[in-house]
Amino acid sequence: MSGGVNGIRIPRDPRAHVASRLALAGARPEAWIELRPEWEISVELESVCARARAGESLPLAGALVAVKGNIDVAGLDTTAACPAFAYRPARDATAVARLRAAGAVVLGVTNLDQFATGLVGSRSPYGAVRHATDASRISGGSSSGSAVAVALGVADLALGTDTAGSGRVPAAFHGLYGVKPTKGIVPAAGVVPACRSLDVVTAMAADLDLAEFAVTVMSGVDERDPLSRATPEVVVTLTDPPRIGVPRSGQLGELAPGWAEAFRAAADRYATSGADLVEVDIRPFLDVARMLYDGAFVAERYAAVGKFVDAHPDEVDPTVGGIIRRARDIPAWRLYRDLERLDHARQDAAAAFGDLDALLLPTTVEHPTLADVAADPIGVNSRLGRFTNFANLLDLAALAMPAGEVDGLPFGVQLVGPAFSDRLLGEIARIGR
Repeated sequence: MSGGVNGIRIPRDPRAHVASRLALAGARPEAWIELRPEWEISVELESVCARARAGESLPLAGALVAVKGNIDVAGLDTTAACPAFAYRPARDATAVARLRAAGAVVLGVTNLDQFATGLVGSRSPYGAVRHATDASRISGGSSSGSAVAVALGVADLALGTDTAGSGRVPAAFHGLYGVKPTKGIVPAAGVVPACRSLDVVTAMAADLDLAEFAVTVMSGVDERDPLSRATPEVVVTLTDPPRIGVPRSGQLGELAPGWAEAFRAAADRYATSGADLVEVDIRPFLDVARMLYDGAFVAERYAAVGKFVDAHPDEVDPTVGGIIRRARDIPAWRLYRDLERLDHARQDAAAAFGDLDALLLPTTVEHPTLADVAADPIGVNSRLGRFTNFANLLDLAALAMPAGEVDGLPFGVQLVGPAFSDRLLGEIARIGR
């Protein structure tokens, strides 16, 4: 019996269904910080299934969800991958509460780069989260455990956060859809901030419909989050034919072997489908991407957890602690200088999107090994964010999607569009599949 959307089914035997999923989870314990007791998940799933069969509208009935460990789940510790920081919330984050109200059942909280600071998935005292199919490779971060949980079939859907690409990069590494909505449409109440003004709750799934539907369920203004906002009711349609921007020749920079060809193949699929590909100067976007960590905006990470990091130096990952502590002494004048630069960059971005429906880019630049990250943790992380760091600074929506394989591992691209173009990005994604 269907649960209502996207192939999610109401299991005939909820207890057996939960047991089989948790058996899969047990094979990769580093992906999880805490799982709920099996009996507790089973009882909740049985109740949801019974209510759905009785006719209650629960469109996510049957869906099992993994939640990144910096997002509150009532009754489970929120650690942000730092045990000394842990607290036990009395209520769910707004995003979690809205999914549960639609029938989704939470399995547990997943591992992440500590304090959501990283794109690698290995900066955690709970262990480096290995890639789902190649244990020598990183899973991508910071929403590492969430991506692995979906890729291994433990969870149908996972929540992450994405400040600099933390939802999109691990989705790309695992052949998943990663929906990074416009800032604020999914409230961040109950989320440990990385950069409060830039954090976005994201959804990952193997099915685009499911990921998009989850974002729709979670969306809407929430008084607990002063930065939350409603999606305008203005209906915007694709141009005919769709106009998709691609980088000018030479602007992709160095990519892993085979990745430039895989990106060109993804762009060619759009051209074959009838889309109009338009070369775009992406240098303004790349300049903004560098501002996220090289400029003053990183100071917001210190505002979020800096006092804790200062007070607990031995409890914090050395790389994470170094990034956050260095941000403490950034002078205010640098922030205002960077804000002025960003104002101009937003004008440039708006002009670039003037006659485009979306910009097509690789999601990231390479798929490093765990050894690569250990040898150069800052350099690898910086490279991974080349095409993702700018999105939230420029108030853009983005959608990571699978685009084939290179050397047996998933390759992913992303669509980027103006604020509130979320629905259009989904339509464009379907054209290029």
